[in-house]
Amino acid sequence: FVRYIPLSSSAVAFSRAVLGLAFLAAVMFFTKNKPDIIAIKRNLPLLLVSGAAMGFNWILLFESYKHTTVATATVCYYLAPLLLLLVSPLLGERLTVKNILCVCVALIGLVFVSGVTETGLPAFHELQGILFGLGAAVLYACVMFLNKKLSPITAYDKTVLQLGSSAVVILPYLLLAESASAPQTWLQWLLLLVVGILHTGMAYALYFGSIKDLHAHTVAVFSYLDPVVAILLSAILLREPMGAANIIGTVLILGSALFSQLPEKTQK
Repeated sequence: FVRYIPLSSSAVAFSRAVLGLAFLAAVMFFTKNKPDIIAIKRNLPLLLVSGAAMGFNWILLFESYKHTTVATATVCYYLAPLLLLLVSPLLGERLTVKNILCVCVALIGLVFVSGVTETGLPAFHELQGILFGLGAAVLYACVMFLNKKLSPITAYDKTVLQLGSSAVVILPYLLLAESASAPQTWLQWLLLLVVGILHTGMAYALYFGSIKDLHAHTVAVFSYLDPVVAILLSAILLREPMGAANIIGTVLILGSALFSQLPEKTQK
């Protein structure tokens, strides 16, 4: 959808934050889900910083889509959980041999995805897309790291505050660094509404509505439907090429990221 919205990455990210915020606020209102003001105040600094990181993470991801294929951008983006593993000791968690091996395998996968093994160094335009995707992954890992530092707060309160701070941080950048623009046709407006309401607000509402009934590892496994679907849509609908090296790299990165989140011991 982002590919067919003729706006800058920051304009799309700002619209996504505002529309997603409005939808989730409406859900909270109609479900009589009152915000926990005390928890919000206690977590406010971390929520504002993580929200800003979330906004610029979207900008870099959307910019990556413009310079490389959706599949390559998505795979680079999903290095984020593995980047988080590297700083897990800061969260009081143990960095295991399994986790280190997963990071190493993912880095090998990144080499394959970059195309170095087939054509040498990628073209500058392609390299830009990969770097934007990696930058988005770093910011996404920062968001996950900061979320783990939050004291108890509901998922809706957390996300509404993060979306709000994303919009607030992106707006000055949008006004100062870029010329104002808006969709020109009803179809472009419709695409933007779908990204903001369906892909952000409704997706988050469904996610938060389900995680309370699922184990954390189940949620982690299901989250990898996201890149798989994106890669399939990239190949089938956008007709973007994907060679053998890309496929190998994708399997290595997503496989290692998924494996790193599986429990050490399988319990019935």
